[in-house]
Amino acid sequence: MYFDTLAKGRLKVIKNMNKLSALDWVALILVIVGGINWGLVAFDYNLVDMLFGAGSAIAKTVYGLVGLSALYLLLISGKLAKK
Repeated sequence: MYFDTLAKGRLKVIKNMNKLSALDWVALILVIVGGINWGLVAFDYNLVDMLFGAGSAIAKTVYGLVGLSALYLLLISGKLAKK
């Protein structure tokens, strides 16, 4: 019984993923990249700073876009859960 409910929940998530707009996908990818980078920071390795230079304009832009993406996903999370 529990597994049936779990499987139906996962199926619903997969169906909702097909309904994501291009902006939703970009935001999701940026948040995943940001999460991976934070995981690497735990091991004293900052991929964004390594690629673009610590404190560079590009690195700050990447960080800003990741933050905006997180806020965007927070705002639409209710909408995605209802679909």
